[in-house]
Amino acid sequence: MRRKKGYDYYAMFMRMGQYTYEVAKELADIIENFDVEKLPQAMESMHKKEYKADTEVHDMMKNLAKEFVPPIEREDIILLAQELDEVIDSTEDILLRLYMYNIREIREEAIEFADIIVRGCEKIKDMMKEFPNFRKSNNIHDFIVSINQIEEEGDRFYINAVRNLYIEPTDIMDVIVWTRIFQVFEDCCDACEDVAETVEGIIMKNI
Repeated sequence: MRRKKGYDYYAMFMRMGQYTYEVAKELADIIENFDVEKLPQAMESMHKKEYKADTEVHDMMKNLAKEFVPPIEREDIILLAQELDEVIDSTEDILLRLYMYNIREIREEAIEFADIIVRGCEKIKDMMKEFPNFRKSNNIHDFIVSINQIEEEGDRFYINAVRNLYIEPTDIMDVIVWTRIFQVFEDCCDACEDVAETVEGIIMKNI
């Protein structure tokens, strides 16, 4: 009798990588074409993607609980899934902050910051496609390095974006609000780097 195929953890990681990129692209499009009246609808659309990613993680956890011999250590599977989910959550959090703080106009820095996140998530997507072959891959290390470099770019951009708030003559509430919003952008970049570092750790443990 043919053995039933088990749960494909690597396929799940690839789907999660794709979700990170799709959500990041959606955020960038919302910010670039910002319309405060359409923000509730945009939030609902993004939350559906975030919920789909959460469902992926829950399904994976149920299968992992029954798994006899997973392809890599259980702790690593859980950590990587959670890190990928955190990227999606962090991206959604940016949109929620725009709504919570009743942002009416988008700063140019936000558009550029969103582009940095898109590039980071695109590398995550590509890295997850390569991840099933991480033991033999010649490319996965390049993705890790690229994500780290993008995170460093995000760090520099964050510093300059916040500094500009305190240089330009502007309303104090705008300074406070945008300082907090830029911090959430930075948190999202950090979440991308966490994924890369987790993948690097898995590789080092399994070579």
